Amino acid sequence: MPQMSKLDKKITADICIIGGGYTGLWTAIKAKQQAPNKRIVIIEKGLCGQGASGRNGGCMLTFSTKFQSLIRFYGLAEAIRLVKVSEQTVFDIEKFCQMNQIDAEVRTDGAIYTATNSQQITSLCQPLKLLSQHKLNQWQRLSPADTARFTGSDHNLAGIENKAGGSLHPGKLVLGLVKFALSIGVKIYQQTEYKDIAFGQRPTVKTCAGQVNATKVIFAINAWMGKHFNRFNRHITLVSSDMIITKPMPEQLAEIGLSHGKSIADSRIFVHYYRTTSDGRLMLGKGGNMFAYNNKMLPAFDQPSRFEPMLTKAFGQFFPRLKPSFETTWTGASDRSTTGLPFFGRLSEDNNVFYGLGYSGNGVVQSYLGGEILSSLALELDNEWTRSPMAKGPLGAFPPEPIRYLGANIVKQSVLRKEHAEDSEQRAKWFDCQMAKFAAAAGKADK
Repeated sequence: MPQMSKLDKKITADICIIGGGYTGLWTAIKAKQQAPNKRIVIIEKGLCGQGASGRNGGCMLTFSTKFQSLIRFYGLAEAIRLVKVSEQTVFDIEKFCQMNQIDAEVRTDGAIYTATNSQQITSLCQPLKLLSQHKLNQWQRLSPADTARFTGSDHNLAGIENKAGGSLHPGKLVLGLVKFALSIGVKIYQQTEYKDIAFGQRPTVKTCAGQVNATKVIFAINAWMGKHFNRFNRHITLVSSDMIITKPMPEQLAEIGLSHGKSIADSRIFVHYYRTTSDGRLMLGKGGNMFAYNNKMLPAFDQPSRFEPMLTKAFGQFFPRLKPSFETTWTGASDRSTTGLPFFGRLSEDNNVFYGLGYSGNGVVQSYLGGEILSSLALELDNEWTRSPMAKGPLGAFPPEPIRYLGANIVKQSVLRKEHAEDSEQRAKWFDCQMAKFAAAAGKADK
């Protein structure tokens, strides 16, 4: 298999992709499969997958519960298409891994969304009515007993389940995609940091020690996009998602019914999510904890979680019967868009530089679709992906700094107070309910 190295010279390419995570890898693979003669290059500043792609929660979730937002922003026909294709993508990823001997521990066992208090029970099934009206609903309501049984927790009072969902090992998927991309002729240069781009009819990508003269360029750097192009800082905000994982304890998990690969999440705005691993670990995460001023990539995003006490407390609430030994905690930066949906588009007047970002904590499945969009744009195809409103750039904008940072933390505190009151089965204050609507409008912060 070809080796990956640092780029230290001038090269040419038909398509140069900046970023070696899920989006960049899926884009390269899909473009190469459709146009085998194209010279496709990926440059990655560190190791492929060192960002969110290699350290997310591994939950395979779809667009289905965001159907109302899809209709609002893209229209009914496209919303229906995106729900259907996102649910099919769960199984497409599984098939791709099976066909190409990628051991990413993919388990398409489904997804469960739960309610842990009365208010969440009221809101849990709201998306199902609209989905049913358009014959899209694959969600099934669970009885309280089945909810507790399938989720391994009496803390979950109600639940809905969809067979189109599951979990995987995020790091192993990255490694498998890298190996496959190399095998079909994609060139990958690691430890090659992007520095600048010279736009034009044939853009030039400059790195620390080399450059790529390309016909088309694709930015697949997600949370780092605002660092290089300030215009995107109005359309995303960086927020942490924090995770904790146990050491293997398969016998304990089997005793509470967690011997499957379902992804499970509650109905909070800043959601709790959890899943088991193939070797009998239990991972639990929570989104919406730490915001970055002016979208600066904080050192804390690459360190053990600062919120370990919060994570262990939540773990105990969900699983009081377990006696875990925790392996580690970690943090990742999620690029939340104003709509809670990813967006893609063109960056240059010459129509030869493209980008995609804004997965808002749901990138495992959606980055596969991002690969469809970006490869289609780069290959100048006229199809449902290049015609999609999702490929026409960002919608809406956050306020400028410092208003955004201050506002985000005000909203966060209101959400925490609101949900604390609901957990106590009390009525939340009017102000907190109104502030929480700003967070809910952008969708849940989940993985």
